Amino acid sequence: MITTDITVEELKDRLNKGETPIIIDVREDWEYQESNIAGAKNIPLGTLPQRLEDLEDYKDQEVIVQCKSGNRSASAKAFLQQQGFSNVRNLLGGITAFKG
Repeated sequence: MITTDITVEELKDRLNKGETPIIIDVREDWEYQESNIAGAKNIPLGTLPQRLEDLEDYKDQEVIVQCKSGNRSASAKAFLQQQGFSNVRNLLGGITAFKG
């Protein structure tokens, strides 16, 4: 199943409505510490294969992946889909666009 990516506007709108989507921030820990989306889980891209167990409960739920600009999270999306996650969406433009 191909899932459409999510725009910053759509995500902000949902957060403003009080929704709490599952957001995985695949940037490095130090990047996450500098700025992050409230409630996002930090799982750096390089550790994703080892952390799959942590995400098992989300396989059939919407999962939003984000990084700085959208490149690493695109890789994370592809990886998660290969692992059987059915509804992974990449935050277009990443944290740069979100904070911008």
